[in-house]
Amino acid sequence: MKILVPVKRVIDYSVKPRVKSDNSGVELSNVKMSINPFDEIAVEEAVRLKEAGKAEEVVVVSIGIDKAQESLRTALAMGADRAILIQAGESVNDDIEPLSVAKLLAKVVAEESPELVLLGKQAIDNDLNATGQMLAALLGWPQATYASKIALQEGSIEVTREVDEGMQTVKANLPAVVSVDLRLNEPRYVKLPNIMKAKKKPLDTKTPDDYGIDINPRLSVVSVTEPPARKAGIKVESVSELLDKLKNEAGVL
Repeated sequence: MKILVPVKRVIDYSVKPRVKSDNSGVELSNVKMSINPFDEIAVEEAVRLKEAGKAEEVVVVSIGIDKAQESLRTALAMGADRAILIQAGESVNDDIEPLSVAKLLAKVVAEESPELVLLGKQAIDNDLNATGQMLAALLGWPQATYASKIALQEGSIEVTREVDEGMQTVKANLPAVVSVDLRLNEPRYVKLPNIMKAKKKPLDTKTPDDYGIDINPRLSVVSVTEPPARKAGIKVESVSELLDKLKNEAGVL
């Protein structure tokens, strides 16, 4: 079995995002970047499946600027076998919309023929949570989202996912697209010897033109502003006063 894992380069989760002074977007210059945490979990799960003998090859793919190679090398150091960079855009501020990403990934899937696509449920920079679903629709494959547990079976995959009512288990035939959640696993710490080995692993560079996909944006950002500061709370003397304020002031009852 071959597993394809898309990864995205985003602002490191430990960094507090800052809005640009002209409100045109989030400041990305000279900011620490890393693999999207959800995608890192997907890479870890794919490598674990390989180590368990359930997969023969793990291929990681990223769509972005040249510096996305850093994220791909990290994934290779974690245990992926080879990487593909689809170089789209010249500036760190260039962000490819989910539909364009899904179309490019569909072309990669057609070329690589994986039995399973594992990816993060969403990227922490835009929180759109759309690429996996769009990819499954374009491929005509079954999908399972928010995976917190994965069990591969003969010709199928069983996924446990969190829903409002509790835990739900679904089963899908392979090939399939699965998006993963935080509780699936804890990514390993990458050791220096593996980082050095990753530099020798193959990394192919392509462009959207190689796949015949137009990535021109269909949406435009009008303005980005920081959310308003949260107002201080108040103390109440009794439950009846609390209910009165919730009903007459907050309007939530």
